[in-house]
Amino acid sequence: MPRMSPTLTTPTSFCESSVDYERSPNRPAATLRPQPPVPVKIVVAGGFAAGKTTTVGAISEIMPLTTEAEMTEASLGIDDPGALPHKTTTTVALDFGSVTIDESLKLYLFGTPGQDRFVFMWDDLIRGALGGVVVVDSSRLDDCHPAVDYFERAQLPFIVAVNAFDGRLAHDLETVRWALALSEHIPVVAFDARHRHSVRDMLLVLLELALSRATGALPS
Repeated sequence: MPRMSPTLTTPTSFCESSVDYERSPNRPAATLRPQPPVPVKIVVAGGFAAGKTTTVGAISEIMPLTTEAEMTEASLGIDDPGALPHKTTTTVALDFGSVTIDESLKLYLFGTPGQDRFVFMWDDLIRGALGGVVVVDSSRLDDCHPAVDYFERAQLPFIVAVNAFDGRLAHDLETVRWALALSEHIPVVAFDARHRHSVRDMLLVLLELALSRATGALPS
């Protein structure tokens, strides 16, 4: 009996298949889940009693986390409250708050302690940050030099925000720029740390700066 050779058949290709993959008219369209906003880390630094904790608290949409401790006699002659003679507490670790700018962007604000003795913490606080804010009391410009120098060494985009205590500045913005030896591409703005809209406008200046740096429009 002769041996029968197996017959090979070519499988039907995917494109030639008779299966209809069109969506049934009764099948609901898939709903796209909204994307969560992009998290952006901002560091708020500056001298002692310049208004950093107030800044974070004014803009935060959550109850801000603060690490305020009572000032003791050991701080006399070291921690100068400046325009706030009745200040009795100071930040000893960090302040934290958050604010949603729009559906695509959410800021997480980390406020640093103002005293020089806490600078060792800043390396951890700036890790992953998009930019920084140096809050300045214009009557005590020397106090903000450590923050300015640190951000410059870290090559972190930052702005200088001059807090208007009682609605007044001790020096105009150009004098502040000259006193701090700031380059022209570093914005210097006036704001009121007590008012949410003022803090918001200040943060938008920082975001614009960071975007310009990221796209190469400004030098790093």
